[in-house]
Amino acid sequence: MSRKAPEPVQVIKQRRDAALSALVHGVPYINFLGIEFERRGDELTALLPFDDKLIGNPMLPALHGGVTAAFLEVTAIIGLSWAIIWEDMESGTLDPLALTPETLPRLPKTIDFTVDYLRTGLPRDAYARARVNRSGRRYASVHVEAWQDNRARLYAQATGHFLMPPRNG
Repeated sequence: MSRKAPEPVQVIKQRRDAALSALVHGVPYINFLGIEFERRGDELTALLPFDDKLIGNPMLPALHGGVTAAFLEVTAIIGLSWAIIWEDMESGTLDPLALTPETLPRLPKTIDFTVDYLRTGLPRDAYARARVNRSGRRYASVHVEAWQDNRARLYAQATGHFLMPPRNG
């Protein structure tokens, strides 16, 4: 009896990257802010590349607080959505190649989102990671941390609660 050969790792990576790209590029505001996501396995790191349009106070200069909050919220929502999509891809219930911005599962909806501004966001690239504390059928809790030059020196953090979209099956 012959066994089916496993897929090459590069093919699997391309499929996962395509799914992440469809998820991120399906939201125009993410594209407007320029937020990108880097994937290592199932872990995502968000990148907010510096742009002059993100400055709120040109006298300092400092990143606008609304941009920081949006960056954290986007990181939480994409991180939460990615965890769901990852689970479905790994179980075989979702074909990542079939994902387009139009066919993606619906995104979680924000119930509340609390941001702690810990220091001034400097005029440079920012990074963030989300940690899903709880994710059930109806509700999820996510914590996000953002930094710039030093991962140990956060400039903002947030906690959000989200209403989960209905899932098929």
